[in-house]
Amino acid sequence: MAADPIRRLVQELSRLPGIGEKTATRLAFHLVRGNRQQVRDLAQALLDVTDKIRLCSVCMNMTEQDPCVLCSDPRREGDTICVVATPSDLIAIDRGGHFRGRYHVLHGLLSPLEGIGPDDIRVAELVRRLGPSSDPAVPAVREVIIATSPSVDGEATAMYVARVIKPLGIKVSRIATGLPVGGELEYSDQATIARALAGRATM
Repeated sequence: MAADPIRRLVQELSRLPGIGEKTATRLAFHLVRGNRQQVRDLAQALLDVTDKIRLCSVCMNMTEQDPCVLCSDPRREGDTICVVATPSDLIAIDRGGHFRGRYHVLHGLLSPLEGIGPDDIRVAELVRRLGPSSDPAVPAVREVIIATSPSVDGEATAMYVARVIKPLGIKVSRIATGLPVGGELEYSDQATIARALAGRATM
């Protein structure tokens, strides 16, 4: 006997990260009651993502065209690369418009407990980018900014990437971490305060 379509839809939706059974049920009934064309458009968008999206051969970001839009943009500074863990991290940084260099997506963080080692993330592709280019139009990379999260895995990844890059003679920097704008000192934990002090800037 075939599974109930609504129950099956709830099961599939609840597999998505951050969506529990209650949210999946609410989404399923919203789709069932919704406009059929909107449902078809959603289904087509999901198919297009799985069929057309691939990794950029340069920065490893998810893209439909190769190289991606960011790597193809001549207005971006090619001598600075910001290293992030995921495509969503790239979007978060680029949304602000403060960074005008290029990116490299690792697609994960080192995590010995989960069995994720250097060969499981895109470090080798990053090192290849930092070597001498045969194209004179491509500027040499002067700085690599590591923008992984300040978690245990993020810090371990940052230290590993820095250790790999430094022998190449390229400047390696780490994004500052600390107190958020508008945050209150009395509610901040000691590790956050320590980072804020260590990352202080001259005024």
